[in-house]
Amino acid sequence: MAAAVSSSSLPAVPVISLSNRRQLIICKAANEASVSPPILSKRSLCISISSVCVLALAGKGHFDANSAILEADDDEELLEKVKRDRKKRIERQGVIKSSTKETAYLQDLVYKLSKVGQAIENKDLSAASSVLGPSTDTEWVSKINSAFNKLSSSPEEKTEVDNFNSSLSSLISSVSGKDIEESKKAFVASASALEKWTVLTGLNEQLKGL
Repeated sequence: MAAAVSSSSLPAVPVISLSNRRQLIICKAANEASVSPPILSKRSLCISISSVCVLALAGKGHFDANSAILEADDDEELLEKVKRDRKKRIERQGVIKSSTKETAYLQDLVYKLSKVGQAIENKDLSAASSVLGPSTDTEWVSKINSAFNKLSSSPEEKTEVDNFNSSLSSLISSVSGKDIEESKKAFVASASALEKWTVLTGLNEQLKGL
């Protein structure tokens, strides 16, 4: 009687995961397909090629038609945007032409900042302070803010107005405190905010000295 074979003497069987099995099945199918290619007659081959050509041409025509529709929609949308932008520019130009008083306030602001910048460059903060005044609670600051309010319409323009007023407050404070470095930073920030606002509103072409 043959001796019983213990389970410990059997070779270990590797465990293959479901993912590995799937990969093995796909590889096997691919190998079998490459070993036994389908046999095609000349007639079936011609029919297949013809069918592919017809489908390709039909698909191209459908694609071209869809492309033409999309391009037409894009062109129409672009044209409408151009019209809206042109209308907005014309309206803005009309507002600017009728706002001679506000434009004069802003021109005065440009001149003031120019004098302040020159004074700071010469480290003459007393001269800069005499131009700016002791605080933002002055008549000329009130005038430029009335101009800002009338000529600002978009959120971007109003943001730059806020940036300018914040920088101007820092500039006046730094100049009054005789802090030359902070005065320089605040001046640059004020001038930058004003320049951005004039570009957004179109006043950069109206004001001199920018």
